[in-house]
Amino acid sequence: MGTSSSRRGRRTAAAAVAAVVTGTVLLTGCGSDEDDEAGKDGGKITLRVGTFGSFGYDNKTGAKLYAEYERLHPNIKIEESNVSDGQKYWDTLKLRLSQNSGVADIQAIEVGYIAEATGTSMADKWVDLGKEGGADTSKFLDWKIKQASTADGKIIALGTDIGPMAICYNKDLFAKAKLPTAREDVAKLWSGDWSKFVETGETYKKNAPAGTAFHDSASGLFNAVLSSDPVQYADSSGKLDWENSPGVRKAWELGVKAAQGGLTAKLRQFDEKGTWNAAFKNSKFATVACPSWMTGIIKDQAGPANQGKWDIAAPPVAGNWGGSFLAVPKAGKHTKEAAELAAWLTAPEQHAKVFGVNGNIPSTKDTLLSPAVQNAKMPYFGDTPVGKIFSSAAAGIKPAVISRYDGQVKTFLTDNGILDIEQRGTDPAKAWENVKKLVDDKIDQ
Repeated sequence: MGTSSSRRGRRTAAAAVAAVVTGTVLLTGCGSDEDDEAGKDGGKITLRVGTFGSFGYDNKTGAKLYAEYERLHPNIKIEESNVSDGQKYWDTLKLRLSQNSGVADIQAIEVGYIAEATGTSMADKWVDLGKEGGADTSKFLDWKIKQASTADGKIIALGTDIGPMAICYNKDLFAKAKLPTAREDVAKLWSGDWSKFVETGETYKKNAPAGTAFHDSASGLFNAVLSSDPVQYADSSGKLDWENSPGVRKAWELGVKAAQGGLTAKLRQFDEKGTWNAAFKNSKFATVACPSWMTGIIKDQAGPANQGKWDIAAPPVAGNWGGSFLAVPKAGKHTKEAAELAAWLTAPEQHAKVFGVNGNIPSTKDTLLSPAVQNAKMPYFGDTPVGKIFSSAAAGIKPAVISRYDGQVKTFLTDNGILDIEQRGTDPAKAWENVKKLVDDKIDQ
């Protein structure tokens, strides 16, 4: 995810979401050693996978990849533990890595944290998946491999998905608000300019069905706008420079405008209480910025009752929000088997299966061009050609430089900045200063 956060910058996600699997323990590896001596269960090796968001591997709403792998490897049992809050996931994982204990055999990493994971203080915590597990790293997008490489050339993680972006919209709510509903006409409303997207929100508001808002959250809008800008949190050398970033300023201004203009449902994406999830089910907002991994969240959260009501239009400007990786901590109990599972889960064949069920756009080159992706339609979204929409969006991605602090700064800007303006009416200048203070206090550059 893929995913938010963050995901999907993300997918915290991005980064990111639908707690669809085994419980809500923050990370796996929390079981006692007594009940899992050396990770074996009746002679089987138990591999634990820690994720956030909606990766699409699970046997319940995903592509049932775990069940398939267990059939192919009768000695392996897989347990996934999934968390909705990507920042809490990462904070807990960092703590456990520093203690060399309590980690899962495979840990997902969101793109906003990958620069930190490959940095000098953490690079030696991971198995080199360029050498272990048998992955064919030539299959991945070059920039995806580069993001997961350390200064000395180790590949610490394998790409799951990328986050080419669109706008998902509720056709029923658009019709009631007297807006067009055909995706080409909808895309024209805001083509080329995020300011036009906000203006469309003002039009929606004039005829909005009672109790609904145009957009889910101002922080979601912030992430979407920023993800389409070539300059984000870092300067060209990779140094954190968020205050001077034109991308951050533009995203902040539009997020604030939407918040103060009453265009949002004032929700925190991926909140642990599930308020945001419930708002999908109850059709409380008409649009959500929609990196490809978001389609899986909409399917899971809006549920069967809303099938066919959502559609997907091109975004104002192409961008990449999120995307994740799988890594194998050296402190895990079964690094050899975990590296093999990580390589299998991120192989092109499995990428295609996940896309078909969950909409996560693959980070392997040939998969993007394959008929499986090009011709794909997600039943939940009717006849929408999701494969063509997102693969064409992917072709326009020029990844921004990322710093090791992107994930943290993003969380401060959205959760402590924009959300305060949106939910508490905090003055924007004061909210900006609060973010600056948090960055100064919490990030030791």
